[in-house]
Order: sequence, then C-alpha cells, then structure tokens
Amino acid sequence: MRFAAIADIHGNYLALEAVLADIHALGIADIVNLGDMLSGPLDARRTIEILMKLDAAHVLGNHDRYLLDRPPEKMGSWDRPAYEQLNSAQLEWLRAQPMTRVFGEQVFLCHATPGSDEVYWLDTVHPDGAVALSPLDRIEQFAQGVTQSLILCAHTHLARAVRLRDGRLIVNPGSVGSPGYRDKHPVPHVVEAGTPHARYAILELADGAWRVTFRHVAYDHEAMAKLARRNGQPELAQAIATGWLR
Repeated sequence: MRFAAIADIHGNYLALEAVLADIHALGIADIVNLGDMLSGPLDARRTIEILMKLDAAHVLGNHDRYLLDRPPEKMGSWDRPAYEQLNSAQLEWLRAQPMTRVFGEQVFLCHATPGSDEVYWLDTVHPDGAVALSPLDRIEQFAQGVTQSLILCAHTHLARAVRLRDGRLIVNPGSVGSPGYRDKHPVPHVVEAGTPHARYAILELADGAWRVTFRHVAYDHEAMAKLARRNGQPELAQAIATGWLR
C-alpha cells in the first residue's frame, strides 16, 4: 500500500499542480486530501476545478466548513474571497465531502483531530506564542478510539510524524500552498515552514510497518506571492515567497 497525502492547499493552484506532477512522476496512483482546500486570497476556482477532477479521498478542513456553515457577511478575510469565486455546483461538491473518513481500511483521515477541525494535535501553542511538538500524553489522548494503524492530520501546516507507544503512526504532511500564517487562538502566534516549497507526504506500508517520506516541491511561488499581494494580503505574500512571516 503506497499513497500520497496532501493538505492545506488554500487556493494555491500552482503549488497543487506542482505537487500532483511530482506524485505522478513517482508513479503513485492514490491520493488523500486532508482539507483546507480553498480559503485564502489566491485562486479558489482554479483549485477546486483541479480537485473535482482528481480521483482522491477528501475530507473537509475548518476553512472548508466556514465556506458552508455561515453567510458570506460572517466569513473571515480568507474565506469570503474564496466563497465569491465558487459556483453552486462547486459548493455542493464541497458539501458532499466528510469531516473524517477511513481510507483503505487502515488509514484514518481528519483535518485537525478526530473530534475537532480546529484543535492543534501534534503541536501546542504555549502562552508566549511559541509553537512546539505536543507532549506524547496529549497526542495519545486525542488518538483514543481510533483503531487504524496510520492516522493522518493537517491544520498546522507543519510536517511531522509521531509514533505512539502502541505502534500507531500519526503524520501531518505539511501544507501544499501556505508555508506560513498568523493566528490569534489560543494566543497570538505564527507558524513558519522556513522555505517556500509545496509540501506533501508519501506513505507506504512495507513489512507490516508504515514508512513516511516528506516531499518539498519547488514551483513558481513568486507568481502566487504576487497574486496574494495584489489581493491585499502582503503578509501571506511574504510567507509564500520565503516561508517566513517575520
């Protein structure tokens, strides 16, 4: 069993195209998508057109849900621009995707944690705003009740792999399209990947054990940074161009 995991595209269709080309070049047929596909000041329409043609297992992220569960006037600065680009058929396709699912009987898919699409799992935000690997006890607490040997999550945009004491593996593939962002919850903090590459992961079951390979793919990030800047998001443009906000 060998497949690719993508997540947190955030409307960056050029990064998505580069990742899909890399996956195809490696001869990988199966893809799972862990959500947060469209929201952001980039190109939601081109992104969803690609995703709707893709033979993949999708789950919704919190920003995907925001496009569906509230009126446009209540949407945030990343969500409303994406919503305005989508037609009714595209919104219905998005609405048809589940919040969690099991892939290939052995892989559990969620966006953030099994019970929430907004809670950081493998990372914890400390009171001073530092973002660091969560304690193992906390990670294992969220994994209770999940029986699959491989668990995939996203949301923090940070690529990580954590082996639980019972042998299960939890993997965050990193972000395809947004290598940095700023958030206010639970306290103000920033997440920075450190390079502008599009990120994803390859998962392979061999000899009864899961192996993960993290991939960093170059693409025309300057073009997407210019689009973010043109759409009034200079900070995101900085993140897309460099992998850093500061």
